[in-house]
Amino acid sequence: MSTEEQVSENWIGLEQAAIHLGVRPITVRDWIKKKTGIPAHKIGKLWKFKLSELDEWVKSGKSAID
Repeated sequence: MSTEEQVSENWIGLEQAAIHLGVRPITVRDWIKKKTGIPAHKIGKLWKFKLSELDEWVKSGKSAID
């Protein structure tokens, strides 16, 4: 993905991130609390995500929790 594509990529919410990852929203919240390295960004009171960052996190193997 080019830098231009990354800049123009839309942010998604926690629920959409959970759907994309195939887990429940509570699981995503737990990953954030446990500091698993999930690429979550706090904007105001809401957690926001970029699909490309989530995909890269999964591909890197960092999503595998012991």
